[in-house]
Amino acid sequence: MKKIITPKDIFRQLKADLIGKDSYRGVTLTYTWLANQFGHFSLGFIPTFVVFLILKKHIPESRAALNAALGVSMAWLVFETYNFLGPLLSDKARKRYVFQPAWGNIAFDTITDLLYFWSGAFMASILCGYTPTALSILLILTAMVLYPAYYWYLTKMYLQTPSYPFQFRLSQWNTESLPQKDIDEIRRFLDNKGHGMHLFLFGPKRSGKTSLSVGIATELSIRHHTAVYTSAMKLYCMFFEHDDATSADVLWTWRKASILVIDDINPGDPIKHDLITPDQFLSFVDTFSTNDINRTVLRQTNVIWVLGDDDRLSERWKDMLLNIGVEKEKLISLNLQPYAPPMIRGEYDLHMQS
Repeated sequence: MKKIITPKDIFRQLKADLIGKDSYRGVTLTYTWLANQFGHFSLGFIPTFVVFLILKKHIPESRAALNAALGVSMAWLVFETYNFLGPLLSDKARKRYVFQPAWGNIAFDTITDLLYFWSGAFMASILCGYTPTALSILLILTAMVLYPAYYWYLTKMYLQTPSYPFQFRLSQWNTESLPQKDIDEIRRFLDNKGHGMHLFLFGPKRSGKTSLSVGIATELSIRHHTAVYTSAMKLYCMFFEHDDATSADVLWTWRKASILVIDDINPGDPIKHDLITPDQFLSFVDTFSTNDINRTVLRQTNVIWVLGDDDRLSERWKDMLLNIGVEKEKLISLNLQPYAPPMIRGEYDLHMQS
């Protein structure tokens, strides 16, 4: 059975984020999200307080406090609307994407930010000069922010558990060297509703195999799929591990994941020979397996295989999976060309940090 994140897991993670010092344990994505939202709250609170100090010299304090909150809230609404609609309505900005950003997801992220901006503004308004109107608005905003807070905190848990080597959204992939047929195959893998889809990525050094695999898996993590990123060498050791040893940092093992990324199976150019053949890989699967559990998991899991640069061997890898029961129509093979994948930095591609 594939793992899902439970309310107990969320509470355990929240407790870990709120109690203790990050100076000696590192910072998680969930902790970063909490700190970021506190920053948004503060960016509503502090400007409202400053504007209130200016307005109270000219109008009554209660009115000054309410007007300050309304003014700051309107300013953030204008800023975020421009920030969101600018690239969305720009043909030039849209055309630079090989894979379009998840605009609906970004819109939801923008709305979440606004709720925290506005909450900070009206909290400051109440403290500076109480009015029933400000209190009513704050209570409404508090109720409205509950679901977004739950959704984004849960999403960060799905993103941090796989231990991706870096943060990379699929929309950051910006190269015209990817043929349309390959783009369509990647979308087919992403939109697959079933299990047991396998994507082989071949290509030499700097072809972007790892970046593409992380980008695809990241999109699925944001959709709340359980994922595991691992190198082939680590996976060989994981073949004989038990599934009952989990912690707050490792909520699921590779057998409980719905998407598995196996990186560095073979290095590719400049190393000319494949270090691991399909037969050798299958021998590792079977050596440490009991009751064919490893074969069953590989057959039923969506897997991204990051291989070397010789795609002539793709048929041998496909044959290995066909022999363990994977359906032929669920096998996809892509050969990437070398390039240096540029990063498109901005609100749209890195909103996962918000």
